[in-house]
Amino acid sequence: MRGPDGKDYNNRIVFLDVVRPERLVYKHDPEPRSEPVSFETSVTFAAEGSKTRLTMRMLFPSAAERDRVVAKYGAVEGANQTLGRLAGHLPRMSSGREVVPTRIFDAPRELVFKAWTEPERLKRWWGPFNFTNPVCEADARPGGAIRIHMCAPGGTVYPMTGVYREIAAPERLVFTSAALDESGNPMFEVLNTVTFEDQDGKTKLTLHASVTAETASAARYLGGAYRGWSESLERLERLAQEVAR
Repeated sequence: MRGPDGKDYNNRIVFLDVVRPERLVYKHDPEPRSEPVSFETSVTFAAEGSKTRLTMRMLFPSAAERDRVVAKYGAVEGANQTLGRLAGHLPRMSSGREVVPTRIFDAPRELVFKAWTEPERLKRWWGPFNFTNPVCEADARPGGAIRIHMCAPGGTVYPMTGVYREIAAPERLVFTSAALDESGNPMFEVLNTVTFEDQDGKTKLTLHASVTAETASAARYLGGAYRGWSESLERLERLAQEVAR
């Protein structure tokens, strides 16, 4: 985390238990050059109609350590502010107008980058689970076109076009994507910025997808944007592991 004054606060989180979508348990360990603070956190997600009650519990080695962290770092206020920011971000996720998924791939970033720019690799992971891409064209250069026809399990085809705006292999990729209606007209356009960060041979990928234009017919598609990207990135992860072996 980077504070407003530019100071970095290094964190290392290890997930201990993941029960989707009900519970997370993770351990916070100190990183080099950071305050030696260690504790365990459990987060529960309880459905209350169409809303979610989130409860976070932080367990410290002792009451004294808990009191020290609360007093020195304002841990309670910090947690409340973090959850407040999450509450503000969720409506943008659910609308699909802005999604920012992040994922760690156990593969070098050169390989992961190629999976976004080489058609034969791109067609193997693009789209939700069980979708195929009978048409996949990618002219990976600034101004080059992208053309993909996603085919759902029932046979419905969802055509997409786009343009590469920036290519800085293997660190950064910027492109537009537009979903087309039955007449070939764009229903909405998205600006996608993908960064690839090397982490000791692995790749941290961050995608920022932001809607820049939309029509009245776009809403029913945008609502599933976050889930669609999550499933696509999971398919990409499988491909990366297969190729890296």
